[in-house]
Amino acid sequence: MAETSQGIDTPKSTLTTTLQWITIALLVYLLISSVGMIGAGFKGATKGQASELFQFATNPFTGLIIGILATAMIQSSSTVTSIIVGLVAGGLPVETAVPMIMGANIGTTITNTIVSLGHVRRKKEFRRAFASATVHDFFNVMAVVIFLPIEIMFKPLSTVGGYFAEMLVGGENMSVKGLNFIKPATKPVIELFTNISNAISENIAFYLLIAFGIMIIFLAITVIGKLLKKLMVGRAKIIMHNAIGKGPVTGIFSGAIITVLVQSSSTTTSLMVPLAGSGVFRLKQIYPFTLGANIGTTITALLAATAISGETAVFALQIALVHLFYNSSAVLLIYGIKNLRKIPIRGALWLARVATENKMIALGYILGVFFALPAALIFITN
Repeated sequence: MAETSQGIDTPKSTLTTTLQWITIALLVYLLISSVGMIGAGFKGATKGQASELFQFATNPFTGLIIGILATAMIQSSSTVTSIIVGLVAGGLPVETAVPMIMGANIGTTITNTIVSLGHVRRKKEFRRAFASATVHDFFNVMAVVIFLPIEIMFKPLSTVGGYFAEMLVGGENMSVKGLNFIKPATKPVIELFTNISNAISENIAFYLLIAFGIMIIFLAITVIGKLLKKLMVGRAKIIMHNAIGKGPVTGIFSGAIITVLVQSSSTTTSLMVPLAGSGVFRLKQIYPFTLGANIGTTITALLAATAISGETAVFALQIALVHLFYNSSAVLLIYGIKNLRKIPIRGALWLARVATENKMIALGYILGVFFALPAALIFITN
């Protein structure tokens, strides 16, 4: 018993850990299968005319807002980006999906901003916590302001993403050479839910298949996140304490690695809020760690893209690579240029000071930025 209390694993704890990893592996399989389900359902529902179904989102600003709203409501950019990959595989134009990906980056920051409200009763703590949360908001908004107009005019992200996707996939009319095992592996699950959808109603079978896919993605990512928190968060905190104070490059790298492990940038950034509130780390130390989380969160979309083969495989991988290139380029550009680097910090510190004096401003900020303003802009643009 003494050995157990000192941290030596017992057979029971080893078995529990093993079962948790097996569960994660099965959920990842379901995640990949569900993306294939969305693609199959979307393709069948639109009969190859996806562009007509998504006419409401042909305005890139509307696509951006849809990405913000969807992620703010679901509170998981991983879920939203996985769904977007599935939609692209079903025929949604990549040009329409790019702004949605950018919007998902903004929407995901709501989680750690809400977490910061837990410090609202202690003035100094709240100011530090709220600043550490909203620096992520300011950075992601700034990235959109810089990159969206450039993408609309010159399409560098789509072009580079398409180039590398064709290299990896092997061309638009070829199947995924290195990932052909994915299609037969996921086929039984897709066929099972296709049959279930047909049994419920043949008239809306394709829409049911999409709905099943979305529900499974949401469930899988939620449970994976909870299991990985149990398995990894304790170690993640140790890594954070050892790495976050050793410089910006180490902070970015650590943020990316931990986010890959827990597959949730919301989890990674939310872990930092209490550390900031308690004064363990300063905002300038937490800032690069947050940017690393932005890069690490792209792993889910890349994983989802492996579910696709055939003609649409190149487009699914293209949008996943766009997510990676966009997040990485934003970090390199904004953090790499000193004058740009300071803007999110100054914005977060200013907002934190204002919100500390009037707590309702913090609540109004969350409701306004993530819900009311996007909804109003959708209404106006339509």
